[in-house]
Amino acid sequence: MITQAQEKRSYTAEEYLEFEVNSAERHAYIDGEIILMAGGLPNHNKIAGNLLSVLNFGLKRQPYDIFITDQRLWIPEKRTYTYPDVMLMAQPIQYQEGRRDTLINPLLIAEVLSQSTRSYDKDEKFTAHRTISSFQEYLLIDQDVMHVEHYIKTADREWTFREYDAESQLISLASVPCQIDLADLYDKIDFNTLEEAASQE
Repeated sequence: MITQAQEKRSYTAEEYLEFEVNSAERHAYIDGEIILMAGGLPNHNKIAGNLLSVLNFGLKRQPYDIFITDQRLWIPEKRTYTYPDVMLMAQPIQYQEGRRDTLINPLLIAEVLSQSTRSYDKDEKFTAHRTISSFQEYLLIDQDVMHVEHYIKTADREWTFREYDAESQLISLASVPCQIDLADLYDKIDFNTLEEAASQE
């Protein structure tokens, strides 16, 4: 386990990968820093699972692969390794040179927002993702309330923004022929459990 003191030193990407492959926990790597990734709440896990199910069904027998939670992504321009909640890749998937466990060509990335990662997911992480040439679409899914932010690349350095907050709404993806029903995305999500957890802190 990496301690706080150890985290302050700079690690090479090779050192991180050697450590990560042998670790029972997941860590992100950001320009020399190794960061322990905390576990999520049940709603976080259920939303990611719901999205995976919708994408798998909507894109069955089509040339795409969908990955969830434990699939590592390499962002070379930012010297960053991360584990998006959900990634969608066009086939054939592309690997980091010399590896078979790290991907580099996401078409769509989705993150389920938590209180601790909300700002990072919206700002620094989105900035890093935008350096990936294949990256076309970003979903930020709130787990505290029914709310989704949807970013679509329209041209080089140009993105459009849409948001959704009603159970009857459909998210029409631009990068793949698929729609996401908010009722399906938030199926079996109990927002009361989040309020109860907050009141107990």
